[in-house]
Order: sequence, then structure tokens, then C-alpha cells
Amino acid sequence: MRKNLISYILNLKSRNGFTLIELLVVIAIISVLAGLLVANFVGVRQRGRDAQRKSDLRQIQSALELYRSDNGNYSSTLPSCGSAFAAGSATYMQKVPCDPRENTNYVYTPSPSSCSTDCITYTIYSCLENANDQDRDTTTQSGCSGSTNVSYTLTNP
Repeated sequence: MRKNLISYILNLKSRNGFTLIELLVVIAIISVLAGLLVANFVGVRQRGRDAQRKSDLRQIQSALELYRSDNGNYSSTLPSCGSAFAAGSATYMQKVPCDPRENTNYVYTPSPSSCSTDCITYTIYSCLENANDQDRDTTTQSGCSGSTNVSYTLTNP
């Protein structure tokens, strides 16, 4: 038994390295696993940005409702992202949020379209990256194009 163990250990020491086939198999396995992880990571980041967009739109909607309760109608414009949303002495948002990927404004459309002081409804939307989002619009907004072509819209309650 001891002699077999010693000869086995000596045989292992005489083997100097891995064969080319063994190395290629290991590299292929690592490549497949890395590809799967990277693809999953990209999807997680897209879903995270979409969740941020939906949260931002709900916060803007809340600010618009506070504005309407104070002024009797909705604002005719929404300040650009990063600016405060205020009227008179009331501040409705310290900073209007920006799209998390492109750092641009969300699309706000009051109605009637030519309202300056009598805006009675509105829509606000953002384009989503995840085409399979559960909250996506059934009809995509015209401003959304590209690979996903999906939007998320809020209107006045």
C-alpha cells in the first residue's frame, strides 16, 4: 500500500504541466460563465434604471398634484432637470429628477396644449430600456425609439 502511494506521488511529480486540451477546456468554461454573468449584469442595470425612472415620475406626479391643490390647475411647464420646482413661496421639489442614463428631462405635456394658466390634465412619460417591463404602456409614446421602443406614462389621477 505504501509502495503504491509513493509511486503515485512520484508519478505526479514527473508530470510537468497541463496539456493544451486541458487548458482550452478550462478557458472555454470560464468564457461561457463570464458571458452569462455579463449578460445578466447588463439586464439588472437596465431594470434598475427603469425602476428609478418610474420612481422619478411618481415623485414629479406628487409635486404636480401639490401644485394643483395650491393653484387650482397644473403647471404649464416643468422646470428642467436639476432645477427646483417652485411657485411663489412654495417649493414643490428641490430638484426635478433627470433620466438616470441620459441625464435629460422627462417629457411633460399639459393639456389643453396651449394652456398658460388653465391646464386641466397632463401626461408625463419616460422611455424604458427593458422591453419586458410589467408597467410598460400598451401603446408606446412617439418619442421612444431604438431597440426597446417602450414607454411608461403617468397622467393626472
